Amino acid sequence: MTGPQVVLVGPMGVGKSTVGQLLAGRLGVGYRDTDDDIVAEQGRTIAEIFVDEGEPVFRAIEKAAVHKALAEHDGVLALGGGSILDEDTRALLAGQRVVYLSMDVEEAVKRTGLNTARPLLAVNPRKQWRELMEARRHLYEGIATAVVATDGRTPEEVTQAALDALELKEA
Repeated sequence: MTGPQVVLVGPMGVGKSTVGQLLAGRLGVGYRDTDDDIVAEQGRTIAEIFVDEGEPVFRAIEKAAVHKALAEHDGVLALGGGSILDEDTRALLAGQRVVYLSMDVEEAVKRTGLNTARPLLAVNPRKQWRELMEARRHLYEGIATAVVATDGRTPEEVTQAALDALELKEA
């Protein structure tokens, strides 16, 4: 298998970055986050890209970042919450070890709150989060090798559950 050892997907605020770093440490590999790649390359936040350029431009930038990271990175890779909306990206994820980190709406609101850095949740976060998940859940599930619920779990517990689900051994 080429590409990352593990790819983490899931909605914003689910803990992909935190769990990804823990997982990389436990596996003895590098960690990479495509959102971080985009911010570094663009020199501005994702929220700023959304506001300045609009979602379609951001999604094109995101697609390029994800495809580059999938080709280059061999450790743990976290993808932005909406990256799975792209059909080509989903095709590239076929055959990868993909962990979908899931959470329910109440947990999402607790974690993301009314965070203005999350442009897709700016107005009525509960309603918007539910709508986002209705549109995306089947996409996450369709590419996932394993689904790990994060509700009421510590990052360490989620990391262990991901290792167990993938039957991976620590370094």
